[in-house]
Amino acid sequence: MTAARTDPSTGSESAPLASLRPRLRSRLGIDPRALGAFRIGLALVLLADLLVLRLPGLATFYTDDGVLPRSALAETSPAFARWSLHAQSGSLWAQALLVGIAVTLAGCLLVGYRSRFAAVGSALLLASLHARNPYLTNGGDTILVSLLFLAAFLPLDARWSLRGRRRRAGSQATAAPRAGDATRGDDPRVVSAATATVLLHVAIIYAINAVLKFRSDAWSSGVAVRRIFQLEDFVYLLGPTVAEFPGLLTAINWLWTATLCAAVLLVVATDRLRAATVAAFVGAHLGMAATMRLGAFPFVMLAALLLYLPPRIWDPIDRSVSATALADRVGRLAAKPVADGAGAEGPAAPDSGTDRSRLVRRGGRLAATVLLTCVLLAVVGWQVAAAGLVDTAPADDDAFESGSWAFFAPNPPDSYAWYVVEADRESGDAVDLVDGGPVEFDRPPNAMDRYPSTLWKRFATKVQGGGDAHLEPTAAYFCERAPADVESVTIHRLDQPVDANGPVGDPTADERITTSCG
Repeated sequence: MTAARTDPSTGSESAPLASLRPRLRSRLGIDPRALGAFRIGLALVLLADLLVLRLPGLATFYTDDGVLPRSALAETSPAFARWSLHAQSGSLWAQALLVGIAVTLAGCLLVGYRSRFAAVGSALLLASLHARNPYLTNGGDTILVSLLFLAAFLPLDARWSLRGRRRRAGSQATAAPRAGDATRGDDPRVVSAATATVLLHVAIIYAINAVLKFRSDAWSSGVAVRRIFQLEDFVYLLGPTVAEFPGLLTAINWLWTATLCAAVLLVVATDRLRAATVAAFVGAHLGMAATMRLGAFPFVMLAALLLYLPPRIWDPIDRSVSATALADRVGRLAAKPVADGAGAEGPAAPDSGTDRSRLVRRGGRLAATVLLTCVLLAVVGWQVAAAGLVDTAPADDDAFESGSWAFFAPNPPDSYAWYVVEADRESGDAVDLVDGGPVEFDRPPNAMDRYPSTLWKRFATKVQGGGDAHLEPTAAYFCERAPADVESVTIHRLDQPVDANGPVGDPTADERITTSCG
């Protein structure tokens, strides 16, 4: 038996390779329009995270005048303090400058200008911001960073971008068929090591979560979602209304578990079955966004799911977008430098050094493939260890295990918490610095009302396992902002146990730290 090979005279591929390419392209390839939508989705999530979530709390959470000065960060996590660009200065202007640069890069990513550079810069700055205060991160934040990094290896500006339009305008008249187009047919999808890595990366996120669900008694018994919807610090918008229907929550428990188990279809299936699988995940994440406070997670995953949509979904969308007046204006703007000669590639250069250029390109592709494989294996290994699927050495500080993709798995929390910041005055009276009222330890009507913002809620949740090194700066922060007659500040944490039916018993109070304000 002899294997079929490529015919040097015609350049035609062997039969096995020719039949394998369409299968790989339909499963590990990505439509250029999906890449454009993915780029836009990532940019919008990033802009919302920076401008809506982070910017209002910049002084409180990222400067030396806030709850975590650089000295406290260096004591709790020296590596973060050493390598974070945001930790090189404790002033507000420096943090605002870095956020401004990050917003500019996100804007470039949104319009498709220097997309690779913008993606890399955004990933680095976002990782640096997270390292400056790791108490404010969750799994959705780490997924966003990883997708921005992987996006740098993808042709993000192939469609719906300024740079992509300029390239197409400059090369449309002289474009020649490329080798291999005969085997590609009408399938526009791009397939490479980068497309395979990002598709596998997202599918693995769901797969890890599915494995964790089956290690949980709460999920296996169908009560996990009911218990989650009793956590007042997570549930909002439509959440309280949905929580009144326990039968619906039980059904959601099983539907979400089944959807996670179908994550393999995101890579294995094609066409209608893949589109149906994507639709199931999209519906689940839209439901999460409408009922629970999960930060960027559902929106990041919605952007990532766009990568799996087949060409038949994008064809009508592409026609609709191309017919809009905005697309026409952007097209004229992008084509203008070409008409003037500034964006044209000019006459073809003599064919010199072809072999050397081809060798360099092959070496670059090989290096990128090796790098992407190592990154994927490292990230998956980290998540497997963080999820407790393998035995590892105990972490020095549980507060920094905030990047796990577990998401209420293997078991959802069985309690929610809030804080009372008691300020003792010279007159002997006490006041709660959270709301300015009297100190009370009863369960509030809504625990989330005890947190001024989402960042405060994240910080208070993650810092709960820390000792004095974590809490002393927070107590000092309240002292500096307390009335002049306050002698001391005491931070109390209150925990309210819950089960699938609601709160269980009375809340328990824990005095965490007392600091003199003298």
